Amino acid sequence: MAVQERWATRVGLVLAVAGNAVGLGNFLRFPAQAAQNGGGAFLIPYLVSFVLMGVPLLWVEWAIGRHGGKFGHHAAPGMFDRLGNKRWLKYIGVFGLFTNLTLAAYYCYLESWTLAYVYHSVVGTFGTTDPKPFFDHYLGVTAGSIFAFPREAFFWYSITLALNIFILSRGLARGVELVCKYGLPSLMIFGVILAIRGLTLTTDDPGVVESPLAGLNFIWQPQVEGLLSPKTWLAAAGQVFFTLSLGMGSIHCYAAYVRENDDIALNASAAGWTNEFVEVIIGSSILIPIATAYLGLDAVQSQTSGGSGFAMGFLTLPTLFNQWGWLAPVAGALWFGLLFLAGLTSSLAMGPPVMAFLEDEFNWRRVPSALTFGAGTFALGFVCVWLYPGGSFDEFDFWTGTFSLVVFALAEAFIFAYVFGMDRGWAEITRGADMNVPRVFRFVIKYVTPAFILIIFIGSLIQPEGKWINAFHSLSAGRGWPLSGGSVLGKVLHVGEQGGWFDETGAPTRRLVIDGTRVLLSLVFIGCSFLVWKAWRKKAPGADAARGAESFIRRG
Repeated sequence: MAVQERWATRVGLVLAVAGNAVGLGNFLRFPAQAAQNGGGAFLIPYLVSFVLMGVPLLWVEWAIGRHGGKFGHHAAPGMFDRLGNKRWLKYIGVFGLFTNLTLAAYYCYLESWTLAYVYHSVVGTFGTTDPKPFFDHYLGVTAGSIFAFPREAFFWYSITLALNIFILSRGLARGVELVCKYGLPSLMIFGVILAIRGLTLTTDDPGVVESPLAGLNFIWQPQVEGLLSPKTWLAAAGQVFFTLSLGMGSIHCYAAYVRENDDIALNASAAGWTNEFVEVIIGSSILIPIATAYLGLDAVQSQTSGGSGFAMGFLTLPTLFNQWGWLAPVAGALWFGLLFLAGLTSSLAMGPPVMAFLEDEFNWRRVPSALTFGAGTFALGFVCVWLYPGGSFDEFDFWTGTFSLVVFALAEAFIFAYVFGMDRGWAEITRGADMNVPRVFRFVIKYVTPAFILIIFIGSLIQPEGKWINAFHSLSAGRGWPLSGGSVLGKVLHVGEQGGWFDETGAPTRRLVIDGTRVLLSLVFIGCSFLVWKAWRKKAPGADAARGAESFIRRG
């Protein structure tokens, strides 16, 4: 059962939590976000957000997890139930089940692309021509189609998911910890090799038009004007949120398996700074510098205008590597192997919260829990594969990989500070700590961090089209708020979209896929809520009252 699980070593625990944070976003999303938001102008808001929001939230989630673990709860519903005497608290923990299950569905599919690309790099599939036709064929994307069943993509997805479930079935110490202990250092080595080769390119090398150091300097050179841009601040805070895997429930689950007086402050900090090293130092030294060398900095900024480096990572680099002669297939295998290991160490963190819930509340064993998680992930993932051309994958990404994380973190920040209480919360963070946690962070956790997340949440709700200052001018002039189609409200209201569920011929449209996916995700959330309700209903009568009395006594 879940309560019998323990981490084998402290190093393994830190690497597992760091591996959860180190993912595809470190090497694809961070460089693109930096390039889109002015390079060095992005770096100062990014680091400020990391210190004032990222690190405090790490401590909060570790504290909630360890606190819940001593009561035998290793999943978010039970942990949040123990934070106070309100019955609704356990339903906040539903996000910790919903997010991991739905996130794993599309993330494992994305992870499978990297494994497939390792194979295609080795066999020499990629030439010097545009690889987009191969990419579209691989995903089954055809003009005007909203459905697909790409056999090769489905094959690699099945392999990737099966590997995840096999590792999860072996438990924390012999499964997740073992993979992260070797996987994280390996991907760092792969990244360092690629970074060294990329940064040593010169204009004397074939195809090089600009020094790669121009790209590196663009990202690393701080610029004060970034402090004046609300757009840059929101992007930087969002990237910190995304990269640390905050608001998922995975960190809570990992922390629940440490002992009551084990250190969490230094462990959380070490995991966070390890992730930052990989992202800022290694991640920024590969994609942008290599692309800058062959395409020029202006072209790189143009290609990353959407804030995502996925197109550049999967479409541009495979072609550019062919300039490296005999090293081309090795470089491709290292790049996509690095991405696969980063994806694997992250996706493995999505299973334990769901499995622990089944084990804690329904007395399931580990293997049936892993298989059930795998079956649910496979079913939801099939929707992402089948409806990828229609936009289902993007809907999973936005609502579960972005919006849900912010909502959960916003709720936990306020609950930790004002329901659990800062006195108890600070004692939980500092108990057994192997570092002196600066007392100023008590103030930060209570006031600054919740405010930071609230600003992100509001900003994502009403994000305008274009600059914020222009949006306020438009509002003051009586022309209304120019809501962006990429904002939460913009997506809900289908801002900028035309047509309905069916076209004039009666054929289903992309709108139907998008709305259908949202209904599916809502049903999954309701289903997770029902399981939580059922789990607590089957508890002995008076359990809620006993828990409330115990909470009152502990506060006294």
